Amino acid sequence: MNKSSGLTYRKDYISEQRWPWWPLLPLYPYGRRRTLFKELIPDQIWSFEQLQGLYYVAVPVRLTVVKVAGGLMLFNPLPPTTELLENMTSLQKDYGPVLSIILPTASGLEHKISLPALSRAFPRAELWVSPGLWSFPFDLPLDFLGIPSNRTKTLFKDGLPHEDSCTWFSLGPLNLGLGRFQEISCFHKLSKSILVTDALVGIQAEPPDLFELDPTPLLFHSREKGSEPLIDTIQARKKGWARLVLFASYLRPGKLSIPPIEFVLRNAFRSGVRSPRAHFGIYPFSWNEDWQESLKELMGEKSPLINIAPVLKRLVFPRAKDSFSKWLDQISNLKGLRWLIPAHYSAPIAFNPSDAKRLKQKLFSSAWTSEKGDWSFLDGLDRFLFKNGVVPKDPLEGFKD
Repeated sequence: MNKSSGLTYRKDYISEQRWPWWPLLPLYPYGRRRTLFKELIPDQIWSFEQLQGLYYVAVPVRLTVVKVAGGLMLFNPLPPTTELLENMTSLQKDYGPVLSIILPTASGLEHKISLPALSRAFPRAELWVSPGLWSFPFDLPLDFLGIPSNRTKTLFKDGLPHEDSCTWFSLGPLNLGLGRFQEISCFHKLSKSILVTDALVGIQAEPPDLFELDPTPLLFHSREKGSEPLIDTIQARKKGWARLVLFASYLRPGKLSIPPIEFVLRNAFRSGVRSPRAHFGIYPFSWNEDWQESLKELMGEKSPLINIAPVLKRLVFPRAKDSFSKWLDQISNLKGLRWLIPAHYSAPIAFNPSDAKRLKQKLFSSAWTSEKGDWSFLDGLDRFLFKNGVVPKDPLEGFKD
């Protein structure tokens, strides 16, 4: 699978990758969003991938395009750059118009932020959003967020789209304090694929194809100190990818320390790193010699290792394991299931009902998380939020029958 769409990536067309609304959510790579277009399931499912992150900690985020009766469905919005829209035009010529755009998460800001622009790019498409969609710091009406309310419906409350092609079910709702967590999953019947947003990820040791367009984040994190130049090798890319995954998963990995400022400055501004690309040699990280031990629970060597994203596992689900267990049971009951397509990292991933049952057994037969090591930062953050009343004691508060 993961076959290239055949549409050519044009490196010199920087204007086609421009994303003018990046200041609303200033994530790397800011105003320039390169897009990789792939066919995931032949004649059924395609993906558009872009990088999003902080300080070179960037992972792929995916808009999934699904063939439904009469046209196409877009699942999980992305910034609609000219590059992305040109490839969408080619798809529409072959498979029909964009009929609907689905925002299946109530809390994922990186998915919400693109919906207004994407809705303007496809003015005839019907919009569907997760129940309980919210904004911060003020919970504003849809039109104030740039989402046209006159063609926007709420999943389940107003029905469900493309029921002849898709089966829909919900993870949550859960009370996060500031708002709700809820994620709507889609089972595409013809391709036998389950589409999810953030709840499950599959990560493998090989860096994603998207980094072929620009491996800088990988090379930046492959070094031991700031004076080392960014040298592009296969080994450097894999090493940088592994460290980047640890950052994205745990925010502050347990095998990482912050060196003294004098060490950082002593290795900065050296010959070979005096450029913005190398952050002028400023590299405020120091890794333990055994840092790769942390990858065992996150990354598969030859194929993606499927798991809950650690941030969700520690900050969202510790007091709502039953909700996650019931959701996995629903996946286990999907007849003919063959593929998992998350919004982040690898896709498509071979995944069947037996795999879902084994994943549940693995998750619930051992300690959910730890208070130490890689989990210590997330554990401390969760305890702080819980102690200060930001996170409620009962995540089902307000959602019980």
